[in-house]
Amino acid sequence: MKKVILINSVSEDIRIAITEDGKLAEFFLDTPAKERNVGDIYLGKVGKVIPGIRAAFIDLGFKQDAFLHFSDIGNTLSEYAAMIGDDSDLEEDDEEEEETAPVNTKEEYRRGPNLEKGQDIIVQITKEPVANKGFRVTTKVSIPGRYLVLIPFEKKIGLSKQIYNPREKRRLRSIVKSNVPKGFGVIIRTVAAGQDENLILDDLNSLITMWNDIQSKVKSSEPPCILYKDLSTTSSVVRDLFKEDISKVIVDSKKLYREIKSYIDETSPEFSEKVEHYSGSQPLFDVYNIEKQIEESLQRKVWLKNGGYIIIEATEAMTVVDVNSGKYARHRDQEINSLNTNLESAKEIVRQIRLRDIGGIIVIDFIDQYDEKNRRRLYEEVKKEFKNDRAKSTILPVSEFGIVEITRQRIRQNIIHTISDRCPMCKGTGHVQSRATFINRFERWIKRYRGGSNGRNIAVSVNPFIMNYLTGGFISRITKLKLNNLLNIKLVEDENLALDEFRVFSKKANKDVTEEFDN
Repeated sequence: MKKVILINSVSEDIRIAITEDGKLAEFFLDTPAKERNVGDIYLGKVGKVIPGIRAAFIDLGFKQDAFLHFSDIGNTLSEYAAMIGDDSDLEEDDEEEEETAPVNTKEEYRRGPNLEKGQDIIVQITKEPVANKGFRVTTKVSIPGRYLVLIPFEKKIGLSKQIYNPREKRRLRSIVKSNVPKGFGVIIRTVAAGQDENLILDDLNSLITMWNDIQSKVKSSEPPCILYKDLSTTSSVVRDLFKEDISKVIVDSKKLYREIKSYIDETSPEFSEKVEHYSGSQPLFDVYNIEKQIEESLQRKVWLKNGGYIIIEATEAMTVVDVNSGKYARHRDQEINSLNTNLESAKEIVRQIRLRDIGGIIVIDFIDQYDEKNRRRLYEEVKKEFKNDRAKSTILPVSEFGIVEITRQRIRQNIIHTISDRCPMCKGTGHVQSRATFINRFERWIKRYRGGSNGRNIAVSVNPFIMNYLTGGFISRITKLKLNNLLNIKLVEDENLALDEFRVFSKKANKDVTEEFDN
């Protein structure tokens, strides 16, 4: 499989596309308007502890408190508390935990770790906010480098599962084990395989320096505050994804090209020739057909080559994918037709899941198949396609109704939320009230109001399209409403209102009275 990273710089935005055999597989947007926060380390303050949901809410200085589940609290909480200077209770509790058996009673499980409201705590952001949910955080802090990931207050040395050579594993372990200071754990990344010892040690020293800076900042800071800012989206993609399986990185910005080239020359000189600067007259994303594929990722319906199609619908709780055969009927045997459509759709569905970065619960309704052997084949195909996915996922076998249930790790916002805003007209539903329904609702509001002691002079703000509808005709609809209800109604145009919204201001009461007479 040929993988290419394309980096396009437009104004203040940087767009990163990762293609696999020419098809867009992942897309990232680096923009000042939507700053990347995953990986950032904060000194926060415990806002609330709710044992009932086994979680705490941490004040990081954002509008919404971050969510800390008890399962994301590591065994080194006492070390972090001592580092902050609050080790009175936590250290004793943690020491007891190390000497005794793991939590095994329902009450201990429900109560969770000894966190208290107002307590200072060091956390790292693991997931971006989604919908009305805030950041998700963990106390299991780690700092990623090019070759290593540093884990403070741990003792283990881990290796990437993608390093297969036993001799190379031993070499890398030996390098790290003999040089890592006491009190640190390290994970050796895939890209470290075959690298010179000096490059790996330089990376280790750089990470330890970063941690020392964090420790110094803790002692001089008041929560909530940021202790460590991870790399931008562009830099993190190059750091984390530029490996042997990437055939080249193409950048259309001279400045970015020089920065990336300099970084790769310093950290992975053997990849230096893979970095290219694009200076063609046509836009980079047009040349590689990326713009069209980004546009398709926003669509509800995605067509398959064989004439079938898939429908992707997102709800707050889950994403539902429906597979349809369309006009595909190459074989007389319906079972074979269903299998062929399902196998092709499986590849496209997994690509769309990765591209759109769909997380949480995903339910796929494949075309019914009656042969158990074909259902197993479809299941294996779905699992095979997910092998290229960096996010963790769990896939259940195909049910007898053709349903496949998946849970996928959610880290950042869905691509639709990243590159588009919610429609101000329909509020994201895809539907707006008909104009006739709007008039009926507005007239019911007026009948409740009826003037009298409320005053007969009102100003009504509506969308410009609705205003044209109300004022059109020889005897306009607004004129009829005025005469029938003996009201003086002044229309005010407000393009910020949706088609089914109106706001009413009473001149007598000198206030907005919309909610007072609505239902």
